[in-house]
Amino acid sequence: MSKRAVDLLVSTVALAITLPIIAVLSIITRLDSPGPAIFRQLRVGQNGRVFTFFKFRTMYVDAKERFPELYAYKYTPEEWEQLFYKLPEDPRLTRFGRWLRKTTLDELPNLFNVVRGDMSLVGPRPELPEYVMYYSPEQLLKFSVKSGVTGLAQVSGRGTLPVQDQIDADMEYVSKRSFWFDMSILLRTVRMVLLRHGAF
Repeated sequence: MSKRAVDLLVSTVALAITLPIIAVLSIITRLDSPGPAIFRQLRVGQNGRVFTFFKFRTMYVDAKERFPELYAYKYTPEEWEQLFYKLPEDPRLTRFGRWLRKTTLDELPNLFNVVRGDMSLVGPRPELPEYVMYYSPEQLLKFSVKSGVTGLAQVSGRGTLPVQDQIDADMEYVSKRSFWFDMSILLRTVRMVLLRHGAF
């Protein structure tokens, strides 16, 4: 209950402060390329519950039609072991979307998920449903807690870490989670965002 109270307080205040920024970024996103400013995607969170995940749209709306091979989500065991969530030079990104990714501002709408109760400020990142089928039974422990806007994986390398290392970090968070551990991750997140470490 105390974690939820902190989530609500911080996310509500953060939204109140950043609403003008969100409005400006929404306008620029719409002007930069056709399509909605907010991207909605189904993600898997706590206890396997699927929810609608919000973030700023960073890709062309027809990216799936342009690059269908990037949406096949079919991997051999070897490919799954070496997979990265993000491509260093992703052809699906818009010009402004690439900048949003580098600044991490594309994640600002995640705060709405926190207010709704879908996510916490700190926790494992929610997963694509297409990826969950590749998880081992042990790795499903990641979904025993509420997903987070940031987490141990994000302050341990973010996009530079392969999927397996990020899952390992998420599982470590589950085993070590506490109020003060969350606070340390939030402080480390601020530093990572300011330095743009691991963002591309």
